[in-house]
Amino acid sequence: MSKVAAPPRSPRSEQLYREAIEVMPGGSSRATIFYAPYPLYAASAQGCRVTDVDGVERIDFVNNMSSLIHGHNHPVVNAAVKAQLDRLTAVAMPTESEIALAQELCQRLASVDRVVFTNSGTEAVMMAIRAARAYSGRSAVAKAEGAYHGAYDFAEVSVNSSPETWGRAEAPSAVSATEGIPGYVNEDVIVIPYNDLEATEALIEANRDRLACIVIDPVVSRAGLIRGRPEYLARLRELCDAYGIVLIFDEVLSFRLGYNGAQGQSGIRPDLTALGKIIGGGFPVGAVAGSAKVMSVFDVRMPHVKIHHGGTYNANPITMTAGLKTLELLPPAAYARLDALGCRTKTVLTEALAEAKLHGFVRADGSLLSIFFGGQDSDRFRELPRSDRQTAMQRYLHSALLDEGIISTPFSAFILSTAMTEADIDSLGEAAARCFGALKRQFG
Repeated sequence: MSKVAAPPRSPRSEQLYREAIEVMPGGSSRATIFYAPYPLYAASAQGCRVTDVDGVERIDFVNNMSSLIHGHNHPVVNAAVKAQLDRLTAVAMPTESEIALAQELCQRLASVDRVVFTNSGTEAVMMAIRAARAYSGRSAVAKAEGAYHGAYDFAEVSVNSSPETWGRAEAPSAVSATEGIPGYVNEDVIVIPYNDLEATEALIEANRDRLACIVIDPVVSRAGLIRGRPEYLARLRELCDAYGIVLIFDEVLSFRLGYNGAQGQSGIRPDLTALGKIIGGGFPVGAVAGSAKVMSVFDVRMPHVKIHHGGTYNANPITMTAGLKTLELLPPAAYARLDALGCRTKTVLTEALAEAKLHGFVRADGSLLSIFFGGQDSDRFRELPRSDRQTAMQRYLHSALLDEGIISTPFSAFILSTAMTEADIDSLGEAAARCFGALKRQFG
């Protein structure tokens, strides 16, 4: 196997990493930002550019794993946050900012009557599942193979399963994504094959009396931006209605794809929606949003409250202020511009692949893109490339792009922001062309 390219030498980052591993396991609190031999440390950022601790500036195509839809340090968002800092940062009382952001979400999402806030997308999914269980009186959860819904035991199942573990295509095995998840968890998780309508329907029918909810991504980011087929999502809605199952859309990431989220594009109304990332304007955030009927399980006015939803930093006024201002800066025209930049990005990357004579393809959905090497494009999880060679090539590309002044994810995902211009996209295309040429020479 060819060696993975080393990141550009950064003496200060290397020194900081040596210090970090003395006080944190692996040197970081976020496994997703590590790459060998050490990650580059950020010092400052503005717009779509990040400067590391050695003074090297790069274009940021990660945007804090999609949460910074306006890039870094947007002046309007910053001004609102600074004004809020002078008024109030945290308090054991509700604030107007919480109401304002909830109103904005209710206005954008036709499926939403009520909102409660959390501090992360993981918490949002966790509380949505708990709400579904409290509402339905059942415990089992259905989720799609290959889909990631955060670091919650009942969601972190069959995220990265392999041919050795994933079982039959029509009835995928429930496989814990990490150690530390109790074995009984998998007994209450029904794994469904995304976009396979016949097999999914059979699994739901067989488990209909114990299913509390179906948690589904309208766009499965971890599986290469697979979008749910219209007939597939529509049938899930019908099955949930027929059997009293709560339909949960995880839009923590896909809400950035349109003014009304991915659900607005699909025309399907879930019972609950898990939100996060962009709705916090760069600060920790999550939300459970949904119909008044299902969300009533959180209602503190009820004689018997089904779910006691606390949290010291839930609806923190700094986050609420930043999130509202971020959404106010996202009218429909802003999404149209991001879509256009996404199309341009797909074009330049596809052309660079062809020029290098590399077998691969680019998947794109609005402001989200991903590159695959080898294989064929597909909207089925098991049909996408997932060999050791594919992984090695993606890691090589990540490191090579760093050397070219481009920040991407180690798994070849690219996330756009409104701070970007066509010139930034063209810079990516030019850098990718050079890196693809090196890839071709390295891997053949």
